[in-house]
Amino acid sequence: MKMYQVDAFTQQLFKGNPAAVLVLDDWLDVSLMQSIALENNLAETAFVKRIDAENYQIRWFTPKVEVDFCGHATLASAFVLFKDYTQAKTIHFHVKDLGIFIINQAEDGKIQMDFPIRKPQKLEHYPELLNQAIDKPFKEVYVNAQAFILVCETEQDVVDATPNLTIIKKIAQEHQRSTTITAEVHDLDVTITAQSAQVSDQYDYVARYFAPHKGIDEDPVTGSMHTGLAPFWAEKLNKDQLIAYQASARGGLLFCEIQAQDRIVISGYAQLFMQAEIFI
Repeated sequence: MKMYQVDAFTQQLFKGNPAAVLVLDDWLDVSLMQSIALENNLAETAFVKRIDAENYQIRWFTPKVEVDFCGHATLASAFVLFKDYTQAKTIHFHVKDLGIFIINQAEDGKIQMDFPIRKPQKLEHYPELLNQAIDKPFKEVYVNAQAFILVCETEQDVVDATPNLTIIKKIAQEHQRSTTITAEVHDLDVTITAQSAQVSDQYDYVARYFAPHKGIDEDPVTGSMHTGLAPFWAEKLNKDQLIAYQASARGGLLFCEIQAQDRIVISGYAQLFMQAEIFI
């Protein structure tokens, strides 16, 4: 059985977020899909089931659990389909509980993904444990269907923050939410080093994402989370188009455009790292 490994939200190998992709004619047993994801030990392994050349079902597994939405593995899957499985430039992913994702490939290879917005709401009262989640100050707390969002004072605080993964895991177990941190990139005179990448004023905001309860201490790039972060910053900055940088060790770049009817297009590039044959 053929399997691909793709670095998503990057134009460079060994950056972005790696995802494994398997394209199937029929679903495998759930326990087998989970075992493959565990064996891969990547943030996500995506399984894509063909309907026809332009329509596919998709599911995502971390090493521990199946998840309801994953952006970077959707990007990786679309990259694989456009590369080897279809001549179409537009495909549709049929997703349980989330409807249809319309995916387009631009002439330069950028993949544009139409997602539902998951807008966050401000919390005046939030779990006390969040005060121990990172070692940097934050000024506001928001929440959406996926995560608590800690708005930090500066982009440098986001880059430098050390997460308390034990506390973040406890928060997730109690509240069924991951934790993300974010800040506006606002100082035009400063370029900061985000671990292995440069964060500068070409970006509108930076973020990091932690989900140790799902087997992902820090996710390199989290497309699904930006369906909440981008609308949040769009409103703050009065912009419909934003460029986001996820300041993990690998780093990743996301192009976000707010659409009508609570939709968002999140775009990015991908690079093929590996094609393999697995034996099951």
